[in-house]
Amino acid sequence: MNIAEQLEENEKYDEAYLEYQKMLVKDEGNVDILTRLAHLSLILEKKEDAKKYYARILEVDPANILAHEQLLDIFINEDKFKYYLLRGNMHALQQQMSYAKSDYKKAITNAKDQEEALPARYLYAGLCEGQGKYAEAIDEYLRIADYDEKNPIVFIKLAELYEKTEGLVSSIQILERARRDYGIKDYDEVLAGYYIRNSQPEKAYELTKNDLTKARALFDMNKNEEGYQVLMGMDEKFKSDKLFHSLLAQYYFQKNMYQEAFKEIDEYEKMVPNSALVYQMRALIYETMGDSFNEHLNWGKYNIVRQDKDVALNEYMTAYRFKNDDIDLIETIAALLESEGDKTKASEFYERLADIDPKNSNALQKLAEFRESIGDNCGALDYLEKLKTVDPRNQYLAANYERLQNGDGSGTGIIDFLKSIFGNRMR
Repeated sequence: MNIAEQLEENEKYDEAYLEYQKMLVKDEGNVDILTRLAHLSLILEKKEDAKKYYARILEVDPANILAHEQLLDIFINEDKFKYYLLRGNMHALQQQMSYAKSDYKKAITNAKDQEEALPARYLYAGLCEGQGKYAEAIDEYLRIADYDEKNPIVFIKLAELYEKTEGLVSSIQILERARRDYGIKDYDEVLAGYYIRNSQPEKAYELTKNDLTKARALFDMNKNEEGYQVLMGMDEKFKSDKLFHSLLAQYYFQKNMYQEAFKEIDEYEKMVPNSALVYQMRALIYETMGDSFNEHLNWGKYNIVRQDKDVALNEYMTAYRFKNDDIDLIETIAALLESEGDKTKASEFYERLADIDPKNSNALQKLAEFRESIGDNCGALDYLEKLKTVDPRNQYLAANYERLQNGDGSGTGIIDFLKSIFGNRMR
């Protein structure tokens, strides 16, 4: 036990307080020391010091519930704005968002002026956005803009929210208003990005100071050689940017330099694995090259990343029509059909997979599972016999082989019953 703790234990609170202050000089962010100082401040009736120390605890450890509770006790009869603001923060930490929103509203009401209310407004708007209540968040940020119009974050958040609710045009309009009415230049690169996405490359080119954005705008304006020269004139540090490689891939694609384009896409993929853009770019190149199999294969992958399984399955099926012996594709289709609940159709592709790759243990196991699920225990055992030679340590095999082998020979399902009557004609 250190000197300060001994003094505190002996109820020499004044001396302990001074010792802890000395310790804090050497370790300013120590939550334990701050907590002891805050506690002693309350004992010694140093309320302002207690506020200071509890506030510093929250700077170091924003999720500290004890500090919140102690400050709530201090502010409940002293400062309603701070009381409700802190209570809102504590409820948010406890994932009680409806209570937090109510507290932030009360904090706004109890603020002495609009400037003091701003922190509560920002927190309230953020909660609305987090709950997907974008219209409510927009209303709150618009109120904030009336009192904190020089803060770039206000209009950037509004632009993001307008894009989700009304579209790119509204996002552009709010940022243009910020530049026009308040002279804020912080938005130039953000606004240029919106111009690019809204097919206004000329405006983006005029506004941006970023060479990558300039190059992208030039490509979108069909000024390919100018865009390429901008890219080639960049410092090495820009060449490690994913956008650099996607733009260079775009240039090579437009020049019909497909192998060079693929190399740049590969570089992009190293930085952004499993990106929808990677598969989209490859699909477009294969389409231009007339390679229908790889075109639809990549559109399938593109839609998988976008969580659109139905469209992905259609693309994979189309690719299968162009090449029906690709093991990876067949396995992908089978697994996708199975995940969608179509086990019968999936089994057809697992059968195709087993025909092409007789040692494919996954296909053999899936077929055994399917045959048993429809009551064909004999058929299931046939596949397990094959699996036994291919993958003797397979867990499914170990768990089910003896059970099926020791059956009555005719099975228990309708398929086995029919087999017992019609024999091999059912196979």
